[in-house]
Order: sequence, then structure tokens, then C-alpha cells
Amino acid sequence: MFDIGFSELVVIAVITLMVVGPERLPETVRSISLWIGRIKQMFSTAQKDLENEVGMDDIRRQLHNEKIMRDISDSKADIDSVIAEAKVDVNSILPSDSMKLGGGIGSPKGAKND
Repeated sequence: MFDIGFSELVVIAVITLMVVGPERLPETVRSISLWIGRIKQMFSTAQKDLENEVGMDDIRRQLHNEKIMRDISDSKADIDSVIAEAKVDVNSILPSDSMKLGGGIGSPKGAKND
């Protein structure tokens, strides 16, 4: 957020020490820390309120469910292609006047499957 390096922090600390003085420096640091904590808490509360009002939990849940459905669909497509390839391989191995996959494995070509 802020691009403050170590040298800038040292300059700020020295200036603060000169302005406030060594006697009141711990009290001032405590006070500033307290205010920073209150501001962080205020922003956190505002963010939670905004997320609740917008319905972020529902949106996250819906996005997660959509991702799961896409993954399932992709997996189904992969499985279907593997099954189709396996059928082609099995049918290419079997003699042409023998049985074909789809009519039932182990049944002659003219036999009926019930």
C-alpha cells in the first residue's frame, strides 16, 4: 500500500522523537497504535457489513458450485471419449464377422440381448 522503506521510517522516528520528546514518546506511540487499531476495526466492520449486504457468501457459494459443475462436466466428457476410444479399439480387434461391441460382449452377432 505505502512504499516506505527503512530509511524513511528512521527519519520519521527521529523527527517524532525531536517533536514529542523522549518523556512522552511511549505514551504517544501507545495512543497512535490505539487509533490505528480502531481505524482497522472500523474498516473491517464496514467491509463485513458491505459483504453481508451484497450477499458475498451466496456469490462465493454459487461460484464454487459452478466450478464443481464445470469439473464434473469436463470429467464426463473425458470419460465419454475414453469409452468411445475403447469401443473403437475393441471393435477393431474383433474379427468383422464376429460380434461387435454394443450388442453385448460374448454374445454372437445374431443373438438377442434381453
